[in-house]
Amino acid sequence: MALARDARPAQDLRRAQNLRLPVLGRADAMAIHDGALRILEEVGVRIDDDETRGDLLDNRGCRQDEDGYVRIPAARVEAALKTVPGRVELYNRDGERAVDTAADRPAYCAGHNCVNILDFRTGELRPGVLNDLADSARVCEALPHLDVACSLGYPTDVDAEAEAVSSVATMMDNTVKPIAFTAHDEVKAEAIWRAMADRVGGWRALGDKPCGLDLTGPVSPLRLGDELCRRLRLAARGRFPIVCYPAIFPGMAGPITLAGVLAQSAAESLAGVVVHQIANPGAPVMAGSSVLPMDMKTATIAYGGPEYMLANLGGTDYYNAIGVPSWIGAGCSDSHAVDAQAASEVGANMALAGLAGTAFIHNLGFLSSGRTGSLEMLVLCDELAGWASRFAHGVEVDEDAIGVEVVKRAAKDNSFLTDEHTTARYMTESWFPPMFERSDSATWLASGARTMRDKIGDRLRDILS
Repeated sequence: MALARDARPAQDLRRAQNLRLPVLGRADAMAIHDGALRILEEVGVRIDDDETRGDLLDNRGCRQDEDGYVRIPAARVEAALKTVPGRVELYNRDGERAVDTAADRPAYCAGHNCVNILDFRTGELRPGVLNDLADSARVCEALPHLDVACSLGYPTDVDAEAEAVSSVATMMDNTVKPIAFTAHDEVKAEAIWRAMADRVGGWRALGDKPCGLDLTGPVSPLRLGDELCRRLRLAARGRFPIVCYPAIFPGMAGPITLAGVLAQSAAESLAGVVVHQIANPGAPVMAGSSVLPMDMKTATIAYGGPEYMLANLGGTDYYNAIGVPSWIGAGCSDSHAVDAQAASEVGANMALAGLAGTAFIHNLGFLSSGRTGSLEMLVLCDELAGWASRFAHGVEVDEDAIGVEVVKRAAKDNSFLTDEHTTARYMTESWFPPMFERSDSATWLASGARTMRDKIGDRLRDILS
């Protein structure tokens, strides 16, 4: 299906990034790594899949203790890390590269599988249906900073057995961008990969230029489930990109300290990476630390809290230090509406994510601590991605940028505005927001005094009309 875009792919629009905000120095990152290796060697992980467990215990240097935990020696982990490729690439279904995790800028991806949808047309909070996923895909296709499409919602009007494949098929009908998905088990994962292969010319074509990304991970604390092991091995054999990362709650499924929970989540991810690389050394894999701080007063995930982004940036520093491509979350809020809280939290975490040095940023469009998907928030996140990308580019310093010759030409008659230096560079030196207001108040009033939310609604209606 040929789909028209209203802008070039997002990575063509953004400039290389220079600024970084490190949370962990290299010494701290390697201390986290040492903790993760000790957890794997001294505690181990439960591996539910018999074939995977047997493979690890058969001449891989691993052993099983009396409690059933498989202890993985540091040498086995380091051997796997040596074969992990330094980059993961995703392509759209036209065969064009859309994501390169070795690039200087992150790729952006919507969130996935929210139970509820905040309907921008009616304001109703309701369960998602399959048609909502079609809308999500069309919006992802149109937004210039969205590199990867994702469902945002979960369709409650589809049989559970058919949900995963139906969801991805609906997405593919409405976007040519690569699609991130959750398959739930290896049978559904294989069916999804097959559906993608059918659209790009077969299994080999899909392996050469993958247009999908499977999202899976361990269960904290320290468990690799049947379906995770089988999906990791399936993706490795086909050389299909996969993300292995746990969603871990500090103080509930791991240590309450950020350093402790980063070490445990790293151990869990690394165990999955070992399984993946044994199945096919050099196959593409990403990791991450999805640390979800809990508000102990309300027992609710605090996506909007500072700890969420501290863990995200710290996790990025860690995975960069050990050479594994990773992703983090941003563009999400604990608010239940598109309001000042939502804009404040999303603005903060999008800006910080842009400085993380990560390859991939996902969860864009989340409200209600990840339980509600909002297309309005997704459009706002796209606007903020432009802001964050420009900020993270930093200040370019070279002879032409310093501009002594410009001052010589233009200072005495104040002709800077018409100088060739200005006319050649003004479009790239400043970020021009598509929707944020910059007019004077009289002009704004005369044009209808439209708020940001009004403009977002107009944008969505234009995309979905």
